[in-house]
Parts: sequence; structure tokens; C-alpha cells
Amino acid sequence: MAISKITKDSAEAFAFSAPKLEWAKKQLEKYPADRKQSCVIPFLWEAQKENGGYVDAAVVRYLSDMLDMAEIRVYEVVSFYTMFNTAPVGEHFVQVCTTTPCWLRGSDEIVKVCKNKIARAANTLSEDGKFSWMEVECLGACANAPMVQINDNYFEDLDETIMAEILDALAEGKDVTPGSQKGRKSSEPFGELTSLSDPALYGGAE
Repeated sequence: MAISKITKDSAEAFAFSAPKLEWAKKQLEKYPADRKQSCVIPFLWEAQKENGGYVDAAVVRYLSDMLDMAEIRVYEVVSFYTMFNTAPVGEHFVQVCTTTPCWLRGSDEIVKVCKNKIARAANTLSEDGKFSWMEVECLGACANAPMVQINDNYFEDLDETIMAEILDALAEGKDVTPGSQKGRKSSEPFGELTSLSDPALYGGAE
């Protein structure tokens, strides 16, 4: 779940960069003047990206003014949706799914790797500030459990060794390939098909 207690300002003020401000103005044009609060979620998402991966009080204040919303209304959105972080996160933000399918397939081992290589406690920056991790609810890739989300990418079919290798590679500045870490495409089964293998079932179509 998201950390709901908002942190103090990371700087004296926050403002969109010039390109992002132009983007924001175009988004506002899509709505009647009295409905511009509808932009709060996409604006928060972009502000989070520009603020180092989290929303602080300065961001809430800035968007409150831009959208003519009470600050508490902006914060209500931030604290409701787990896509928003309210404390600093690392350059590599690891979200570990520990819901039942992933737990049954070994998510405890993935959590152990994060504790050993990032920080003992969730929602804590690593010593070098490059990593943080947290436990989350279902990320929707149950057939490829256990899995994690690192920034915007899914890493699936993990085990303790593979997870450690991914974190080590990221720490060394190397590229890592998202998706299944055991060669599967989407949610296809491992090995040969064991069911629905008769071409007649599909009229001969591949």
C-alpha cells in the first residue's frame, strides 16, 4: 500500500517544468473551466515523476492552486491511490507482490532478497539512495508469479537467485530485461503443450 503520511517539502516550492506546463495547459483545455479538477490524477502522476518519484506538500500546494482545489481534496486523492508515493523512493523503486498467488510461489524469498540488498525495512531508502522497496497487493500477473514491478516494468517468474541478480545488475548500472525471467511469452505454460494440442480444435488454423 502507499505511504499515506505526506512528507515535508523536498524543496521550498514545486513547479512543472516548462514543457510539462505546456502539456498541462493543453489538458486543461479539454475540460470546462468549472471541471478542471478532473485533471488532478494525471497532474499528480506527472508531478510525481518530476519530483523524484513522490508527492510532497509542495506538490499538493502547487496543484491545489492550479486546479482551484482545497489542498485536502488533492491530498485525499494522493492518499487513496497506491500509485502515488508520499515519501522519497529510490531511483529503482521495487514493488513486491505478496498477494496469495505470489506468496504460494515464493514471494517471501523475494522479500528476503530486498531486505538483504536494499533495506531491512520496507519504504526505506538503501544506503546509496538508489533503491527502495515495498510490499503491494496484486499486480495482475498471477500466472507468472512471483513477480515484482520495478519502476514501470514487470519482472516475472522470479526466484531468490534471479531477483538478486536483477538488483545487482541495476546497482552496477546495467540494463535488465523485463518480463518473464525464464523465457516464457506472456502466460504460456513451461515446456510443450499438454492440452488443447489437437489442430482439429481450431479448424486447422495456427
